[in-house]
Amino acid sequence: MARVRDMDWPSRLPEDEWAELVQGVPAKDEPFIKQYETGREALIAQEKNQRSDHSFRQSLSPLAKKACEIVGRIREHEQRTVWTAEFENSLAQKTGTNVYPGMMFSLAKERMEKTQLWQIIRKMPKGALLHAHMDAMVDFDFLFATLLETKGMHIYSLTRMSTAQELEVAPVKFRFYESEKVSEHSIWSPDYVPSTPVLLTKAADSFPHGGRPGFLNWLKQRCTITSTESIEHHHGVDAVWRKFSSVFTILNTIIFYEPIFRAFMRRMLQQLLADGVKWVDLRLSFTFRYYKEGKETPEPTFHEMFRVFGEEIENFKASEEGKEFWGARMIWTGIRVLDQRKIVEDMDACLAIKLAYPHLIAGYDLVGQEDAGRPLKDLLPELFWFRKQCAQEGVEIPFFFHAGECLGDGSDTDQNLFDAVLLGTRRIGHGFSLYKHPLLIDMVKEKKILVESCPISNEVLRLCASVMSHPLPALLARGVSCSLCNDDPAILGQDTAGMTHDFWQALQGWDNLGLAGLGALAENSVRYAAFEDQTAADWVKDIKEATLGNGVRAERMKQWSIEWEKFCLWIVTEFGDDEESIGKQEKS
Repeated sequence: MARVRDMDWPSRLPEDEWAELVQGVPAKDEPFIKQYETGREALIAQEKNQRSDHSFRQSLSPLAKKACEIVGRIREHEQRTVWTAEFENSLAQKTGTNVYPGMMFSLAKERMEKTQLWQIIRKMPKGALLHAHMDAMVDFDFLFATLLETKGMHIYSLTRMSTAQELEVAPVKFRFYESEKVSEHSIWSPDYVPSTPVLLTKAADSFPHGGRPGFLNWLKQRCTITSTESIEHHHGVDAVWRKFSSVFTILNTIIFYEPIFRAFMRRMLQQLLADGVKWVDLRLSFTFRYYKEGKETPEPTFHEMFRVFGEEIENFKASEEGKEFWGARMIWTGIRVLDQRKIVEDMDACLAIKLAYPHLIAGYDLVGQEDAGRPLKDLLPELFWFRKQCAQEGVEIPFFFHAGECLGDGSDTDQNLFDAVLLGTRRIGHGFSLYKHPLLIDMVKEKKILVESCPISNEVLRLCASVMSHPLPALLARGVSCSLCNDDPAILGQDTAGMTHDFWQALQGWDNLGLAGLGALAENSVRYAAFEDQTAADWVKDIKEATLGNGVRAERMKQWSIEWEKFCLWIVTEFGDDEESIGKQEKS
């Protein structure tokens, strides 16, 4: 019969009543309990068989399995000793922040970079970076130092910059002039005449809030989604996108002056290779003017920029430092919010560059905040025109569409996923809302479309609160091929062109992933990289054949596999004893 109990906690039964009651509770080793547990494990295993990384896990060598076990043990150990309130440091005391595995990136960054797991993931061979916007790739400390060192660079603003509010929002631009331009008033003065160039070094040194160091700090704040901005989710997606978009208008006046551009390229390729990235498919929107060294007049086309782009890639590959780097190509990106004329003219410029530099153009995409831009269905006339022009010119410029980078469900932005698939995209950028569409998931799997996932970007741009609520695990569980990407690392606060932050967040945040899951994501990046021009049929054939093929992709997948085994050997050699000592600590 039911017992009426006092609801105050804790409540206890008299010992004699408890002794009588507990006799009916089965022991854990009862046959039917064991049978239940066996069935439970079988069900979990059955689901894991459907994961996209299942075949990779099944093919792990004994050495790789041992490395994965070691990393798993280190991860669990750090969760208990680094990412828990029991081992708090000044972070919580100063900010009241709760520390936990998978916490917000901007709050976790400093701590994660001091962990043993970080040392391991930093050395991991990450294959190819498939989703990265070039103008947001190089760390700002280097870029702004280069800017200040470049002779003839001037700064100007379209509005005054004398108050704190004006400094926060003024449209700042930079430009080379052969001789120094003299302004009657300081650029920081209320009497400054908008659009008047001022020699950059003089403006920086006279910055009213700390001179040159203060200037650099201010410029970095203007070009970064700050920690505060990234965690203020109550302001919504549109607010952070306004700041995000404003950054590119500043950067595009810095990067594309030839001396700075060459230094930028070298730095980017160096950082990528140092992080274990051998190839990068870059994206770039051509809304800027390119200037040759010593020239005040911009180039009429982007031919010269691509000449330098290709030259710097080859120079790096030919250097002792970069001899293991595979290379880079460009996915031309139009701006989805523009009108038909501007988009078609931009597409025409893309075709011209493809004809001049066929090895450098890998594909075409449309970018910008999806919610605020034109959906793909509205751009069908332009896209079909572009496809026809490619056929007439005899060139392959496949689509690699951004799609589903949104919170919607059934909105035009969300439904960009349908158009991306129907239009034959070879990969999907972000695909954040794809998990809501079971039919599309099946089509993406059938058509061998990869999702370029950018967890930190999605968090900082307020699509999810942290990596813990990111939908990538749902896609992996459904068997969708995915890769990890860093999107806009300089703007998002990663301070490097590499991918270790995204790899680390994924490994620490998701229990089902592990080092083996990370390995599968990295292998996928090589499998789906745009190494060369291919027809749609050859592309899919190459992906299916993987290492069994006889082309560039198969060769590079084999190279990555060798690097993976070397990496696993390093883990076992370097951390095997540590793993055993951790095990002893846990048993004691």
